[in-house]
Amino acid sequence: MKTDQKLNMTMLCDFYELTMGNGYLKAGFQDRITYFDVYFRSVPDGGGYAIAAGLDQLIDYIEDLHFDQQDIDYLRGRGIFCEEFLDYLANFHFSGDIYAVPEGTPIFPKEPMVVVRAPAIEAQLLETFALLTVNHQSLIATKANRIVRAAKGHAVMEFGSRRAQGSAAAIDGARAAYIAGCCGTACTISDQLYGTPALGTMAHAWVQMFDTEYDAFATYCKYYPQNAVLLVDTYNTLKSGIPNAIKAFNDILKPLGIKKCGIRLDSGDIAYLSRKARKMLDEAGWTECTITVSNSLDEYLIQDLWMQDAKIDAFGVGERLITAKSEPVFGCVYKLVAVEDKDGNIVPKIKISENVGKITTPHFKKLYRFYGRDTGKAIADYLTVYDETVDDSQNLEIFDPDATWKRKEVYHFEARELLVPIYQKGKLVYKRPGIEEIKKYCAEQVDTLWDEVKRFDNPHNYYVDLSQKLYDIKTELLNEKNERYEKN
Repeated sequence: MKTDQKLNMTMLCDFYELTMGNGYLKAGFQDRITYFDVYFRSVPDGGGYAIAAGLDQLIDYIEDLHFDQQDIDYLRGRGIFCEEFLDYLANFHFSGDIYAVPEGTPIFPKEPMVVVRAPAIEAQLLETFALLTVNHQSLIATKANRIVRAAKGHAVMEFGSRRAQGSAAAIDGARAAYIAGCCGTACTISDQLYGTPALGTMAHAWVQMFDTEYDAFATYCKYYPQNAVLLVDTYNTLKSGIPNAIKAFNDILKPLGIKKCGIRLDSGDIAYLSRKARKMLDEAGWTECTITVSNSLDEYLIQDLWMQDAKIDAFGVGERLITAKSEPVFGCVYKLVAVEDKDGNIVPKIKISENVGKITTPHFKKLYRFYGRDTGKAIADYLTVYDETVDDSQNLEIFDPDATWKRKEVYHFEARELLVPIYQKGKLVYKRPGIEEIKKYCAEQVDTLWDEVKRFDNPHNYYVDLSQKLYDIKTELLNEKNERYEKN
């Protein structure tokens, strides 16, 4: 492939999507309307909720969804696709409907994040990229939100580009981290593309480049007086780094009347060094000098730093955020939940497994979230069949679909639908919000969760219940399948 050739991301699909599409066409299913759900089964790190992200990149993908002649030639060369299917691909465009929860929404296992309603071949071809982008960005957003909450209102910068698994992971990961609450990123191109503020200080190489540490600090203060954050651990943090930083601040910034400055700690006993640094800076009169720390941090290490009375103003978090190192797989799946018959009736479909957690919830569905009218807090999520409407002027009894005797009456609540139209008949109908709007929305929605749901360990199990109608349909399908196999 030529180095200047642009990749057609339509071909970023599992090969079985193409072989199945070829088979659908030969079987006469190419126009059959299908319904697929994108959902996940468990929250990473045993958390209480996840953060939805990646929708904007899915939209970009669909807007450019096409097969080039070189793609057709490649597929023809495989010798397994019929010419009718290749002609279909040559004229391919997405004509279906998509619904999704907005980016930044707290989400829970087994509820649809994206719903695709489209002809069989079209819906099947979306599978890989839909999962790729939603899985990755939701994973990073979820991890970032945990880290941001551990920071207790102090700034968190995403510093992980060089440790990400590839350029796309670095670029889009920075976007997801910003949505979830980070104040910015070290990844410049993410700022250029998405408006996630690019931030940074200096590397140890800057300090080593000069004859003395003081010369390095003084020169940096001279060139960047309004953003002088000095890395003080290149040689000896307490005996060299901080004293030289103070001297540079006194010699360069003080005559300019600048009091805003900072230091960064990137190694050693961060809690101890931060306390010592704070004392030294304050005694020298630099009480407004901030202390930023980095060095393989995550939510648990940040919690421990607070327990050790660390004196920290901001955090730079790299590899454990951008790779979600503690649990680097989000686990979204793409499952068929319904098809339409020749008369346009929606026929629910179910996948059964000996692993109970892998049994799907059938049908074209709505997803509601119930909020207390007095508290504004989220009470429960509620899945219904597409033609049901929740009357939130009346009390409603909900039940645990896995333990139906566990019931709860919901009252004085507001029901809001979470799935919003993204595409209708192949046309984009969603007004895409800007990054700042998504970030603000995410913070607001996380704030609607009770603290018990936001615990890092052993969080409260948030309710995701089924309507009676949907539960009955699922139970009936399970019974039908069981009876059929028992007879055989």
